[in-house]
Amino acid sequence: MSTTPLAQQPPSTQYFQKGLGLKAVAQGLLERDYHSHIVDYLRRHDFTLRIADMEIHLAQEFGFCYGVDRAVEYAYQAREKFPDRRIFLTGEIIHNPHVNRRMIEMGIGFLSGQYSNGVSAENLAPEDVVILPAFGVTINEFKQLSAAGCILVDTTCGSVLNVWKRVEQYARDGFTSVIHGKYFHEETKATSSQATKYPGGHYLVVRNMEEAERVCDFILGKLSREELLAHFVKAISPGFDPDLHLQKIGVANQTTMLSSESLAIAERLKQAILSKYGADDAHFRNFDTICSATQDRQDAVMKLVTSHQLDLMLIVGGYNSSNTNHLAALASQYTRAYHIEDPRCLMSAELIRHKPFGQSEEVETRDWLAAGPVKIGLTAGASTPNNKIGETVVRLAELRGEKVEAWLSA
Repeated sequence: MSTTPLAQQPPSTQYFQKGLGLKAVAQGLLERDYHSHIVDYLRRHDFTLRIADMEIHLAQEFGFCYGVDRAVEYAYQAREKFPDRRIFLTGEIIHNPHVNRRMIEMGIGFLSGQYSNGVSAENLAPEDVVILPAFGVTINEFKQLSAAGCILVDTTCGSVLNVWKRVEQYARDGFTSVIHGKYFHEETKATSSQATKYPGGHYLVVRNMEEAERVCDFILGKLSREELLAHFVKAISPGFDPDLHLQKIGVANQTTMLSSESLAIAERLKQAILSKYGADDAHFRNFDTICSATQDRQDAVMKLVTSHQLDLMLIVGGYNSSNTNHLAALASQYTRAYHIEDPRCLMSAELIRHKPFGQSEEVETRDWLAAGPVKIGLTAGASTPNNKIGETVVRLAELRGEKVEAWLSA
C-alpha cells in the first residue's frame, strides 16, 4: 500500500469520462440485477394494474434517471475492465442502499461514508481505480485523486456539470453564487467548490425559502452581518464578507431540489436585489439549472395525484435521497404519502415503516392500508432501480393474499 504523499505522486495517466468500451456487457449485467417485468407490464398497460380490490397507478416518470443509470453502468464497466485491480468509490455512487450494497458485493470499496471500511484516499496506489460518483467531487478531492496517479472513472452527471459551468461563470465575472441546496450534500459540496476556482470567488448555500428570506433581509438592511454570518457559518465560502459578496449574486441549485422552490427562491432574491439597486442586470443573474429528470419526476407525481382520487401514495427510495424526499413532499400535499426505503417496509396491512418528509428518522404507522377497494399511487426516486418498484407491487399483492403473476395474465 502506497505511503508516498499524494502531492508527490505522478499524475493519473488514465481518465475515463465516456465509458470504458464495455457498454454491452454492463447492460446485460444491469438487466440481470435491476430489471422488473412488472414495471414493463405497467408501462404497456397505461401504468395501471388491478389486483383484487386494489388499483395501483404508477407515475409515468420514475426510477433511474439517465445520469444515475450511466453512473451505475460505468461502475459495472470498471469492474469488468479491471477484474484484478482494487476499485473504490469516493462515496455513495447514488443514494440507494441496495445499489451501494451491490457495489460492495462486486468488490468495489468506498473511501468515505457509511460503507467505508478504513481505506481512505491517503491509502491509494497508482494501480488502483477510483470511481467518481454521479454527484461529482470537489475540486480539492479531484486534485488529490489525480495526484495519487490512480485510474479515474468519472461518472459525474451532465446536469451537475451544467450547474458547475454556471457557478464557474459567476465566479469568473465577480458574482457570488447563491446555491439552493443542502450544504452537506455531496453534490452541493462539489458545486460550491467550483465558485472558488477564481480569486475572489464566493458562494452561499440556502436550504429553503426561509433561509433565502434571511439573505434578502440582509440585502435590504433588515438583518445584521453578524446574524447572517452566524446562521450560515457552515454554508459560506472561506472569507465570505456579506457586505461585499452579496452586492452581485448569481443563483444556482442542487439538481435534486424541489424545482418550484428553486424558481421561487430565485425570484425572491431577484426582487430583493431590484429593491436595493434598481433594474440593473449588473447585480443579479439567474439561469435555469433545474435537472430535466428531476422536473419530469416531480411533474409526473403532480399529474398522478391531481388526476386520480388516490387513497395513498408510496414513494420508494433511499431515505437520504434528496429527489425522493421531494417527491414525497409533493405527494403529501394531496394524499397520504409514505416514503419507504424498500418493500420490506410494508410489514403488514396494519403496519408500515416510513420516513415522514422533513424528519430524519423512520417511524411506524398503523392502519395504513384499509380493507376494501383502494387506489394506490406509486413512484420512485431517480436513484431507485426498477426491481425495487416491482418488488413493492409484489408485496402489495401479498398483503391482499394474492399472487401478482395471476393478475398480470388476467
